[in-house]
Amino acid sequence: MPLETTLLPAVFGLGTGLALIIAIGAQNAYVLRLGIAGRLRIVVAIVAICAISDALLIAAGVLGIGVVIERAPVALVIIRIVGSAFLIVYGLLAARRVVRPQTLEPAAQHGSISVKTAALTTLALTWLNPHVYLDTIVFLGSVANQQGPAERWWWAGGAMLGSLLWFSALGFGARLLRPFFARPNSWRILDAVIAVVMLTLGIRMAVGF
Repeated sequence: MPLETTLLPAVFGLGTGLALIIAIGAQNAYVLRLGIAGRLRIVVAIVAICAISDALLIAAGVLGIGVVIERAPVALVIIRIVGSAFLIVYGLLAARRVVRPQTLEPAAQHGSISVKTAALTTLALTWLNPHVYLDTIVFLGSVANQQGPAERWWWAGGAMLGSLLWFSALGFGARLLRPFFARPNSWRILDAVIAVVMLTLGIRMAVGF
């Protein structure tokens, strides 16, 4: 097959997907925090959940599910209410950690969080965010379907690859920051940023922005 119908759509899909994903958001902040902690099983799980979730949502958009969402706004309203409550609660927990900072000591690397808890939190941060449906299903799905019958799946594949590359870099690359986060004040700064991000997104989501 010619490059015009395979490689080029994939490259454009990769760039568009990365442009949407690489931003300070609730999901990225959570992946970064767990990545810094360095528990391999948890990092593998959350990176897989994020990448697979994006792939499913992008595929749904290519298949035309975005039209259904646009015609059923009540579904996004429900997701917005539940998601905003979740983000606000998580933001308050992060704010509490600012008052009680932690260090990344060898004896505490395994922490109290389980793979199940991390996975469920990641799923909630991903699927309870109405913007993820607008970005992936509606926007990316619409752009993909403008590429033509054959090119659209190459374009979508590029966007899916972008998601996988980003979350892998964020989750596994965060380990490089571990020496910096061995100090309590470093965790305090990170949790302060996370608290601001979560609370801001939660409040904006609650009021409908």
